[in-house]
Formats: sequence, C-alpha cells, structure tokens
Amino acid sequence: MFQSFNSTGIGSLPHLDAAEACRVILDSVDIPFWPQLPHRSFLELMVPQYSEGFPFVKVEDEDIYAGEADEKELSRFYEAVADNSGFPISEKYAAGFYAFLNIISKENLKFSVLKGHITGPMTFALSLTDREKRPVFFDEEMRELTLELLKGKVTWQLEMLKPYADKVLIFIDEPILSALGTSAYLGVSNEETLRMLTAIVTHIQQSGGIAGIHCCGKADWPLVLASGIDVFNYDAYFFWDSLSLYPEELKAFINKKGYIACGIVPTNDAIGDVDLQGLKEQLERGLTSLEHTGIPKENLRDQILLTPSCGTGSLDTENALKAFRLLKELRNSYVEG
Repeated sequence: MFQSFNSTGIGSLPHLDAAEACRVILDSVDIPFWPQLPHRSFLELMVPQYSEGFPFVKVEDEDIYAGEADEKELSRFYEAVADNSGFPISEKYAAGFYAFLNIISKENLKFSVLKGHITGPMTFALSLTDREKRPVFFDEEMRELTLELLKGKVTWQLEMLKPYADKVLIFIDEPILSALGTSAYLGVSNEETLRMLTAIVTHIQQSGGIAGIHCCGKADWPLVLASGIDVFNYDAYFFWDSLSLYPEELKAFINKKGYIACGIVPTNDAIGDVDLQGLKEQLERGLTSLEHTGIPKENLRDQILLTPSCGTGSLDTENALKAFRLLKELRNSYVEG
C-alpha cells in the first residue's frame, strides 16, 4: 500500500495562488494531496469547506450557522443520501482541489496513492452551531445528517481522484478530539465519538478508500485506534512519547498492518528553529519509545509515514516552504540513506 517513510501533508497551505500551492505539494511529497487555502476565502476554512449542500447551513458574510432547512434542498439532500451519489465541493469552496485535478490531468500523471481529506464528524458537528451557539451535535437528527453529509463528501472525492491513482487515502481531520473530556464537552461520550468515527472510517473503506485520522494534539489514542483506521497521524514533534503509553493497542494496530504517520515537522513558531538533524533526532526518540513497547523494529519502520504536525496554513509562505523542504529532506535521509 505504502512504502516505508513515504511522505504526505495534512491539508492547508498559506498560498493564495492555487496552482502554486499544488506545485509545492507535487514537488515535495510522495503521496500528493489537494490543498486547502484558507487565506483565499472564509469558505475554505474547516467547517465551511464541507458544508456545501447541507440544507440547514446558512452563510452570511464570514459567518456560518445552522438554521431552518430549505425544503427543496432538503429533498435533494435525502435523494443524494439514498442513491449514494455524493455531495460535490464546488470550486468556490475548494480552488485547490480543481487546480490539483487540472494539473495532474493535463500532465497525464498517475500515482500509487493520492490523498483527500474531510473535516471529521466530531469537529464538524461540535463546531457548527445554531444562532444560540448550540452545536448541532446535541441535536440527534442533525448529528446523523452531518454524518451523511461527510460521507457524501468522501464519496465524491473518491470518485474524482480514483482515475489518477491506484488507491485514494482520505484523512479524517479531527482536531477537536484533543479537547474532548474537558469542561466544554462534558456532554460528549466516548461511545458516541467512537460510533461517529467508525461510521466515517467504514464508509471510506467500503467505498474503496484507505482511511486515516489526523489529530494534532493529545487525544484518547485507544479510542482513535479502535475506529478501524488504516493510518494514524499524530504530532510526533511535540507529543512523540504519548503513544508509548498504550503498548497493547499499538501492537495490535501494527499487527493489522496499520501505518503510523508521524507529524514530525512542526507547523507553529518552532519551525523557525528546527533543522534536519534535530528533526531526525526527535523522530528517532519517538520510534525508539515505540520499539520499547515491544513492537519489532523492522515491523514498525516498515509501517511509518512522515507528515508535518498539522496543516501549514497557519504559517507564512516562507516557513510553509521550509516545512515541506525539511519533510522532503527527512524522507530522503531514510529512503536514500
């Protein structure tokens, strides 16, 4: 499925020019992905980008909220769910997606694996609120409909990307997992979190895709691993030792041929001070801590991927380019070394 120490990215870049962002990606990683460009438009932020087609969503200027459903849109929504036709993302909401397809189709490129992504069901349903700022997650019907919306976004991406790759990897981006269990989310159970994650993972896999989850902070890793994912992506720069607390779950994941995608290149202010040698030392610390849990070294290193710790959209362009340059150099030091 993947080669050891293959590299990919999370999603966002700081660029305004979609084609330029695509070139950075195609020149930098083994598993190309389409870029999210949040500086281009409010509509390319995590929740708005995947909201298109949801009959309850209202967008006003740079505000998005759940309101009364448009009856015609609601009817179309249920029809699309019933026939599994998917929910498209238009160019207005994802300029990078269309620039990416334009480049690879014009140049007749074909890849072993391409990567798409969606905002995860927990992050989406807990971030989208009604006018009273109540997350739609706490409305049972709305919660189920957000699941169907996100499944449709998966279906559409898979169909659009499949002509250009042997396999398509879809990352479920779930930053909010690191906040679950805090006072702000006391009404969110682990059981419901696992059910929603598993529903999206299963849909990706049953649709012919490879399912991954990205979370850029600490989270309940046994819960995440229990969702059935194929690729587990975490921040290996700041939280390199957090996985070793769960040896049995990790060994079971590796034994099932799961891949750990180490987010080893920082995407915050730390990027200004890091260099290749420091990243390699940090990665080795993380890998060694995992090996000490009892995972055979050769098995672990055969099933490692490399990524930045999160999207690079929060960086300026210069530091985003540095992050991708270091990622490429680190990958080369393992693959060619």
